[in-house]
Amino acid sequence: MNAPYDGDRAQGTGGPTPSQGTAPGAPVPGQVPAPAPAPDHDPYVQDAYDYDPYRAQDLSAQDPVAEVLYDRASHPPPPPGTYQEPGPLYAAPQGPSHGPDPRVWAQTPPPEPDGASRHLPYGDHATTTQFVGVDSLVTNAAEERPEPDAFTHLYRDQQAAPGAPAEEAPVAAPAPTKPAGRASSLLKSSALMAAGTIVSRITGFARTLVIAGAIGVTTLNDSYQVANTLPTMIYVLVGGGALNAVFIPQLVRAMKNDDDGGEAYANRLLTLVVVLLGAVTTICVLAAPLFIGMMSQKIADDPQRLDVAVAFAHYCLPTMFFMGIHVVLGQILNARGRFGAMMWTPVLNNIIVITTFGAFIWAFGGFTTTGVSEQSITPEGVRLLGIGTLLGLVVQSLAMLPYLRDAGFKMRLRFDWKGHGLGKAAGLAKWTFFFVLANQVGLVVVTQLATWAGEVADKQGHGGTGITGYNYALLLWQMPQAIITVSVMTAVLPRISRSAHDGDAAAVRDDISYGLRTSAVAIVPCAFAFLALGVPMATLLYASTGADDATNIGFILMAFGLGLIPYSVQYVVLRGFYAYEDTRTPFYNTVIVAAVNAGVSALAFFVLPARWAVVGMAAAYGLGYAVGVGIAWRRLKKRLGGDLDGAHVMRTYTRLIGACVPAAVVAGAVAYAITQWLGSGAAGSLAALVGGGIALGAVFLIAAKRMRIEELNAMVGMVRGRLGR
Repeated sequence: MNAPYDGDRAQGTGGPTPSQGTAPGAPVPGQVPAPAPAPDHDPYVQDAYDYDPYRAQDLSAQDPVAEVLYDRASHPPPPPGTYQEPGPLYAAPQGPSHGPDPRVWAQTPPPEPDGASRHLPYGDHATTTQFVGVDSLVTNAAEERPEPDAFTHLYRDQQAAPGAPAEEAPVAAPAPTKPAGRASSLLKSSALMAAGTIVSRITGFARTLVIAGAIGVTTLNDSYQVANTLPTMIYVLVGGGALNAVFIPQLVRAMKNDDDGGEAYANRLLTLVVVLLGAVTTICVLAAPLFIGMMSQKIADDPQRLDVAVAFAHYCLPTMFFMGIHVVLGQILNARGRFGAMMWTPVLNNIIVITTFGAFIWAFGGFTTTGVSEQSITPEGVRLLGIGTLLGLVVQSLAMLPYLRDAGFKMRLRFDWKGHGLGKAAGLAKWTFFFVLANQVGLVVVTQLATWAGEVADKQGHGGTGITGYNYALLLWQMPQAIITVSVMTAVLPRISRSAHDGDAAAVRDDISYGLRTSAVAIVPCAFAFLALGVPMATLLYASTGADDATNIGFILMAFGLGLIPYSVQYVVLRGFYAYEDTRTPFYNTVIVAAVNAGVSALAFFVLPARWAVVGMAAAYGLGYAVGVGIAWRRLKKRLGGDLDGAHVMRTYTRLIGACVPAAVVAGAVAYAITQWLGSGAAGSLAALVGGGIALGAVFLIAAKRMRIEELNAMVGMVRGRLGR
């Protein structure tokens, strides 16, 4: 309104008429501009051409009444120059600056927007949701973030220097206090969970060392392993997998939607678990001889071994009841924001078992001095080990009760199950049941064959070649996967899920590729380290069982070695299916892996000598995952539109393997030479492990640097940055 009026006023006063396209007040060519007289004060056109600091807002959305009440101090406008002028009416829309390029395999992911402008899945609010990775959990857990002052903007005019004019630049809005508090609480809770998991793994590994020192790694420990593994298998098959995959999400949903905060649903679920597992446990304890025969026919054929194994099973099978109670109570606490109890209470279990087997060593002596077996162990010794194993799970589950009391949860049995969603949840659990069943069938086959081969080899004087050696080597072999790959994917998985929800297949592909290549930098050298240094690792850790038995465990660990690569790749690839909420494809893939593992294990049992049969079964484990990766890769590639960044991933893995081969050869030669010089005792094994490890790391880094592996360079730079802080 002001601009046309001002132009008319200029013409009326005899001023020059501006030519078309010339701004008012511009000089006319050929004339000397005369000084313009000062215009009279006009209250209607004051500040007509002054800069409007709030013009950057959407002018069409302004309301005269709302503008009067709008607090610009607490809601400042965007900086000048960010308002986008409307373009031509019929102009073609501009293409995205970060669109996918079909000529490039690995696209650079588009930058995240500055503000909260993306729609997040599962009803999360974009302004408060924060994604926390494992790295920030460990490094920033102890940091105390100061709470921002929500009233700072009210006193901003008093913060300037005396005599200085008040700053006219817009003041940034203060950060909300609630999300900051939630993020700090999440960091502390997640760090507590991570610390509990690490301590639990360390004490669990120490537990295996003490068990081996007490009863060795021969047939007596095989009987204990069968009896102690049996309740875990039955629990996971009956309800453990479904409990975690189906019922726990239903519990969280009930807490959000029900008027009582989900307490009634939690009590119904707890009652269902108590009744179901109580009945199953009673049946299994009565049928213990049948289950022992199902797990190992060789043990069932020997009456003395069967008696010892059944005695162990009578104490171990009731632990499945307390496993279920511990999981339900822990998830109830997790849903209420109490995360530490479920991660730290297993440490109590490990401490009790370590104390129990330590008491056995104190009372009866270690395995190297007694050579205890099924024939020589006393009923009191069996009773001591059995009661200690059961007591560990009892304490682990009962330790949850004080935390529940502090959380305000009141436990009581509720049998009104009908019509409250438990039946629907049970129907959804069928694929989880089949998934677990496929795993357990493969495990039963391996257990049958390994216990058979272990007894034959033990009679030939080769201990540590049965199911005990298999399980101990498997536990050590899986540690890099649990620490490295899981940590990498924990940080990447939220992005994958978000991209899958948005239908951005290119982003899912890039994140899967990133997870594979980043984890490979550590997983591939670890796999070759197991291959080159498996024997000194085992002879150092299991020196209390005897040098020969520990050496046999080392051979099994070497056979597991290279299978760590497909085992890790399988974990990452399956995260892509889970991001699309597809559980059927992982089930089919697990069936294939279990079938290949069982078939090749049977072939190794019949073809190889008894001493090397379990070594062949360990190699079959990795071969099964290699076949599974090939099938899962093709299915996920098809799911993502025919592209999974295969060339980039294969180039990284090929270069890493090329750098690891000479490193493993040199490390193995150095370890063998040191062992021949110092012997295979604890001191010689430690020296061989240290010398071989240094040689492997040095040769690998030199070769990898020449091959210019970019992922390794990025990791080395990150480590240097952290050490420099």
